[in-house]
Amino acid sequence: MPELPDVEGFRRVLAAHGQGRRIADVTVADPGVLRGVSARGLRRELVGKRFDTPERHGKWLIARTDGPVLLMHFGMTGALVPGTPDDPPDPHDRVVFVLDDGELRFRDQRKLQGIRLGDEAEAKRVLATQGPDAMAVGRDEFERSMSRRRGRIKAALLDQSLIAGLGNLLADEILWRAGVHPACPVREVEGARLRRLHTQMRQVLRASVRVGHVPGRPSWLTGRRYEQDPHCPRCASPLCTGRVAGRGTVWCPRCQPGGC
Repeated sequence: MPELPDVEGFRRVLAAHGQGRRIADVTVADPGVLRGVSARGLRRELVGKRFDTPERHGKWLIARTDGPVLLMHFGMTGALVPGTPDDPPDPHDRVVFVLDDGELRFRDQRKLQGIRLGDEAEAKRVLATQGPDAMAVGRDEFERSMSRRRGRIKAALLDQSLIAGLGNLLADEILWRAGVHPACPVREVEGARLRRLHTQMRQVLRASVRVGHVPGRPSWLTGRRYEQDPHCPRCASPLCTGRVAGRGTVWCPRCQPGGC
């Protein structure tokens, strides 16, 4: 599922294959991924424009042109894939941006989010609902953001209005590394524990961004969570699974003891 590292990878794809290139055509195979714009309107507004330097905030990719702004959100299964007109179509290619050199394909199986089109004011309105980007947030701002939330710590990490960019895999990985149980009340995570949580978040994000996804390394919780009989990479205890904040959650009962 696309989280901050994946979307940063898509930003790099757009920068490498789209930046400065003219949009020769836009083919919409499935308008179900369009939000607030029709297929005809998308094509009318974009054909002839050139992609500018792309940006990312949390899980949003901001694809500016010398005209309108494209905002892409990849939901649970989306991706931005470079290609050529000779590449065979994928059944989940929903929108194809035909460039003066190559193509960019918005590919998404479940269509939970999608593509918006607007001006700078619309982009600011959408991004105003987001908290600070998880890659950029400093420790003091992180602590202030967490102090505004009640409930469980995993739910707070997943709340995009507090910290933008973390998803299920990242939240579990960060909490495991910090030794914090995912169901721990936010009010119990303070002082040195909260600082450790911020440090681990930065370290996990840096490593994940380098490879463009949350890596499934054997030394990472992410690398063990899908095993038939998963054990903790640190202490070898059997891992626990359950639902926290409405999401499938994995944790180590020894490294992350109790409810908090």
